[in-house]
Amino acid sequence: MLLDRLKAPYGAFQNHKRVGRGPGSGNGTYAGRGMKGQKSRSGGKIAPYFEGGQMPLQRRLPKSGFTNIFRKKIAILNIQDLEKWDLGSLEVNLETLKKNKRVPLQSQVLRVLGTGDLKKKLTIKANHFTKSAKVQIEKAGGKVEVI
Repeated sequence: MLLDRLKAPYGAFQNHKRVGRGPGSGNGTYAGRGMKGQKSRSGGKIAPYFEGGQMPLQRRLPKSGFTNIFRKKIAILNIQDLEKWDLGSLEVNLETLKKNKRVPLQSQVLRVLGTGDLKKKLTIKANHFTKSAKVQIEKAGGKVEVI
């Protein structure tokens, strides 16, 4: 088969409808738009959310909740994650975790949870530790520092 002999299968292409080309074309006079009205005019498009003057859905639904502008973004760190990761240092804090892309960059507060086991001797600086996390870290020979 040669590229210059390729041909589209039958029915793959249809001629587009040529409207407004006189009465003999079958789509003359009003060009398939009907008589008068907004949709017959050029630029007479109606937005998909317009409901014909009825109160729109987004205005009929009740408002709910609020956005707390003072909310702090909390990064959650499990002990088992520290065991898996090789952070390259013995001191772990929010900045080192952000630098190694282990927590979201927008995080402002670091919380350490005690899920899993820890065998590495690490110094961890965070805003909050659970009781089980403190126990796990100190049992492994590490230090806990609350910021």
